[in-house]
Amino acid sequence: MTAAPNRTDKFSFGLWTVGYGGADPFGGPTRPALDVVHVVEQLASLGAYGLSFHDDDLFAFGSGDAERERQVQRLREALEQTGLVVPMVTTNLFSAPVFKDGGFTSNDRAVRRFALRKVLRQIDLAAQLGAQTFVMWGGREGAEYDHAKDIRAAIARYREAVNMLAQYVVDRGYELRFAIEPKPNEPRGDILLPTVGHALAFIQTLERPELFGLNPEFGHEQMAGLNFVAAIQQALEAGKLFHIDLNGQRGVKYDQDLVFGHGDLYQSFALVDLLEFGGPGGARAYDGPRHFDYKPSRTEDERGVWESARANMRNYLLLRERAQAFRADPEVLEAMAAARVAELSVPTLAQGEGYQQLLADRSAWEEFDAGAYFGARGYGFVRLQQLATEHLLGAR
Repeated sequence: MTAAPNRTDKFSFGLWTVGYGGADPFGGPTRPALDVVHVVEQLASLGAYGLSFHDDDLFAFGSGDAERERQVQRLREALEQTGLVVPMVTTNLFSAPVFKDGGFTSNDRAVRRFALRKVLRQIDLAAQLGAQTFVMWGGREGAEYDHAKDIRAAIARYREAVNMLAQYVVDRGYELRFAIEPKPNEPRGDILLPTVGHALAFIQTLERPELFGLNPEFGHEQMAGLNFVAAIQQALEAGKLFHIDLNGQRGVKYDQDLVFGHGDLYQSFALVDLLEFGGPGGARAYDGPRHFDYKPSRTEDERGVWESARANMRNYLLLRERAQAFRADPEVLEAMAAARVAELSVPTLAQGEGYQQLLADRSAWEEFDAGAYFGARGYGFVRLQQLATEHLLGAR
C-alpha cells in the first residue's frame, strides 16, 4: 500500500498554484481567493513540507510597508504553528502593467531599475524566511517582433542584473542560490533563455556562475518539443539542478500545468525513477524539494483544489513505488546489462591514453569488424522499455 506523504518527501507547493482562481485569457476566476494562513494549514494537513511564493502572491502589488509586514508576519506565525518551511521564493516581474515589456530586459531603463529594486526587497525577505533558492522565471523577458528588441542588448542587460543580484547576496552573507527557470514562449511570443541548454550556456558567462543553477519545469521543456528527463540529466551532469517544478503536460501546446502524472505518464515515471534511483549505484540523484507548479482546473471548487494537491503527491509516491520495483526486478537488471547501459559510464579512452595510443590500437580501426553490426548485435532497448511499461502499468 502506498505510504501517505510526509515531510521527508519534501513535497512543496507554490502559493500561486493552489491559490489559482481559475482565470484564463477567455474567462475570469471561478473560485474566490484563498488566504495564505488557510493555505499553509491545508497543505500541512495533507503532508506537504514547504510553501513557495512570489511577492505579489503574499501582498498585493504596490502594498505599503505596513501591509507588507502584516502579511509576512501572518505567514511566519502560520509556518511556526504548522512546521512548514519556505524552501524557495521568487519575484513577480510579469503581472503588473509596468512589466509588459519585461523587467530585467525592458526597453525602458527606468522599468529595469524598478524591477531590480523589487527583486532586492524579495531577496531580503527570502533570507529572513530561510529560503535556500531564489527562482527567476523571465516570463516577460522576450519579444513578439524581431525589430522591437535587440536580443544581444537584452542578454547583456539580463547578465548585468543577475550579476548585481549575486553580488548583493554575497555582500549580505545570505545563504541563497539562484535558479533560472527556462520556458520557450507564453506569455511572450519568444522568451529569452527558452530551454535548459540556453540557460546553462548563459550561466557560464556570469561573474559568479557557482551561485546560479536551474529550475526546470516539466511542461516547459515539452512545450519546446524536448525530452524533460533528458534535460534533467543534463542539469544533473552539470551540477546545476538547484530546484525542480513538477506538473503535467500533453505535448507541444500552451502551458497546461496539469496535475503531475496527468500528462505524459511515461515521462513522469522516467523522471521519478531518475530523481529517486538514478544516481550512481542507484542512489537518489536529487535531494531538493519536489515542487508542484500546477494549476487546479478552473472546473473545480475549493474541495477540488485540495484533491488536486493530494493527487500530485500521491501520483509521485505511486510512481516512486513502481520505479523501486522496476529497479529491483532481476529481469530489468539483466535487460540493462544486455543494453550495456552501465558501459556508457566507462571512459572511451583508458587512463593516460591520448590520440597517439588510440591511433596505435589496431582493434579500434584496422581489426574492428563494423560489418558485424548489420543484422546482429542489437541492444535490446525495446525489451527494456517494455519492462518499464509493464512495471508502470502494475503488470509485474
